[in-house]
Amino acid sequence: MIPDITIDPVLVERLIVDMAQFGAVGTTGVWRTVYSPEWSAAMDCYAAWCVEAGLVVHRDAVGNVWGRLPGREPGGSIVSGSHIDSQRPGGRYDGALGALAALVALRALREHYGPPRRTLECLAFCEEEGSRFPATNFWGSRAITGRIATHEADALRDYDGVTMAEAMRAVGLDPARIGDAARDDIAAFIELHIEQGPILEHRQVPVGIVTGITGLRHYVVTVRGAANHAGAFPMDLRRDPMAGAAEIIAGVISHAAQLGRPAVTTVGRISAEPNYPAIIPGSVTFTIDARHPDAMALAALYDHHETLMRDVAARRGLDITWHTTIDLPPSPADPAIVAALTDAAHALGVPTISLHSGAGHDSQVMASRAPMAMIFVQSRDGRSHTPEEFTSVEHAVAGIRVLAAGLYQLAYQ
Repeated sequence: MIPDITIDPVLVERLIVDMAQFGAVGTTGVWRTVYSPEWSAAMDCYAAWCVEAGLVVHRDAVGNVWGRLPGREPGGSIVSGSHIDSQRPGGRYDGALGALAALVALRALREHYGPPRRTLECLAFCEEEGSRFPATNFWGSRAITGRIATHEADALRDYDGVTMAEAMRAVGLDPARIGDAARDDIAAFIELHIEQGPILEHRQVPVGIVTGITGLRHYVVTVRGAANHAGAFPMDLRRDPMAGAAEIIAGVISHAAQLGRPAVTTVGRISAEPNYPAIIPGSVTFTIDARHPDAMALAALYDHHETLMRDVAARRGLDITWHTTIDLPPSPADPAIVAALTDAAHALGVPTISLHSGAGHDSQVMASRAPMAMIFVQSRDGRSHTPEEFTSVEHAVAGIRVLAAGLYQLAYQ
């Protein structure tokens, strides 16, 4: 039997609003980057709420916060959570809602049913967005899965030149102990998240059960030519990296558009050197974010983009280099957990659809160590990574009800 566990909407709304005060920007925005003072205050608050919920709190070597509801029997933990950091600025819901949902679900389960058979844990990941350190994402989940190299903390620098190691030390963490955060005792991981797209809203359903997460690759591309005067140097003699970058950018974006859904390609950041209106730049650097949930289609997308970059550079007499900062394969959700969540939603009368995630998530990293699944809740207008993102309390509660019922099946039955 799947129970309908009562989730208090007043509590859910209060936690969302109170968490959003840490790093608040304007009316609804949040600017909360990893290891910042705002981040530290948010993590302290999450830990205090875990204690209030009757959970045992633990902070690991990179600052992830865990709330533990010990089980009666030995075995791996059933874990749910999401990240607590934001974009610059982001909104109240991306990441934070999933961390709070896990906390609320465990609190309700403990109050209704007492200790579980298998240990339950809620989790606030320290970092996922890559909004402070541009060369990385998923710092929290990569630490848990043992995927942070020993040199990374000293090599990574934020936009102000501060290394990850320095940022960790500033909040009392020892970068030499990053390896201590690794876990090999997680039996399942479930993440609730706002959809970050318009599909649920278009289908007029509050909750989605995620069948898999898209594969993605982030490129940092640099095109080099020759800097010259913008007026005196003839067009036919130029080695103009901006013209080459513009052709590449237009080409990769239009190719993904021609392929149609679910292929996507985005160029989100560009810089020129020198960056002046009357100078042909000597070099242009930009990012490419390419994604597809099908492994073969994803490989073809990468191949097309890379061939185009080489061809444009060769034809225009430019030098081109690139490196990848993120390279994640498509990650299917665990069928058994998906079935449990789907059954829970049906039993509770919560309308759902199945869909894939076009965004990368900590779940994708956690899948390397444990079976995983995700729950999406509707995001108004599909907005995310912006202060305008919004999920109603009604839809958040519907998602948490499904999460709590799924956790009950995994940890109590």
